[in-house]
Amino acid sequence: MSAEPDKQALLRQLRIDRSGEQGPSPRRPWYLAAALLVLLLAGAVLALQHFTRHRIEVQAVTALAPGGGGPTAILQATGYVTARRQATVSAQITGTLTRVMIEEGDRVQAGQVLARLDDTAQAAALAQAEAQAQAAEAQLHQVEAQLAQARRDLARNEDLVQRQLVSQQALETARTQVETLSAQVEAQRKQLQLARASVQGAQVQLGYTTIRAPFAGVIVAKAAQAGEIVSPISAGGGFTRTGVGTIVDMDSLEIEVDVNEAYIHRVQPGQAAQATLDAYPDWNIPAHVIAIIPTADRSKATVKVRIGIDQKDPRILPDMGVRVSFLEAAPSPAAPPRGVLLPASAVVPRAGRSVVYVIDGERARERAVTAAASVGELRRVEGIAAGTRVVRAPPEGLRDGDRISVRAGEN
Repeated sequence: MSAEPDKQALLRQLRIDRSGEQGPSPRRPWYLAAALLVLLLAGAVLALQHFTRHRIEVQAVTALAPGGGGPTAILQATGYVTARRQATVSAQITGTLTRVMIEEGDRVQAGQVLARLDDTAQAAALAQAEAQAQAAEAQLHQVEAQLAQARRDLARNEDLVQRQLVSQQALETARTQVETLSAQVEAQRKQLQLARASVQGAQVQLGYTTIRAPFAGVIVAKAAQAGEIVSPISAGGGFTRTGVGTIVDMDSLEIEVDVNEAYIHRVQPGQAAQATLDAYPDWNIPAHVIAIIPTADRSKATVKVRIGIDQKDPRILPDMGVRVSFLEAAPSPAAPPRGVLLPASAVVPRAGRSVVYVIDGERARERAVTAAASVGELRRVEGIAAGTRVVRAPPEGLRDGDRISVRAGEN
């Protein structure tokens, strides 16, 4: 009998007590949704930070082909397009502008009227000079008529003296009258010359009120408006304009570059070159060396070189940035040289290898290259094609796939 209660007691101990359990909480799905939303927002923030943090501003450069048996780039230098023939056009006298007939971008011909000044005073002076010249001319005609009469009187007196009809004194008086009137005629002719010279001077002064183009070119700046005072010299406490506009002869455009004095021995007058505008990085312009300016800039340790442009084009504008590659004709090798030429700063070490960063749209792509010998300021590398745009001087933190923006004006 005692064994049965013990067995029942043991069974009761083995039973699971479910009286304290509660049903599933209805609020648990809301907690999960909120946690998922927080994770999504955090991911979006991290993605945005990644997008903005890696947008690195860089400079660009185009890989140059070294050539095979043709001209080889041995040196590069940067500079600007300049105009050898450029002038700020002004009036030769001080006056008030009544008309300005130019705008920026206008093409003008030599002698074309650009502006006009108030010519009231000059026109009046010309009219006065012309009147004085007419008066002098009339007086000359009067004295010449008197001289002609005096000569006829002298001829009659000479005949009468031979016939002893008048005295010798009358003859001498007639001769004196002729000589006197002859001198007056000469003096009046000088007065007429002076009057005519005054007319020419007044015409010149009147001409100064018309401002003309000294040569054919393009207006690049308009400096004054109608109603303003212009003067060939600065006056009026800064309220007087010294020019009407600036004209540039586009046929006189050339390039000026600064070459490191350590490499100036590589440049010779007449040497072939190739220019690349920062605004048009894929356009190579044939050029040549005009002259080496015989002076150095001690602060920059450079020498200025003038470069002539062999192919004129409307896209070439004054003050544009440009990079010039100086070329040297090399003998034909057995096989064309491999690789491309880049500035040495474009090749950087990464993880024990030499790499460049190729510009792929808005991304920088890391490319492993094989660096060869240096050619002047350039370095020959293998692994990319000619014409490829790469980062000129990659920052230390630049990595494969980072977003970049190329600086304005860089090629």
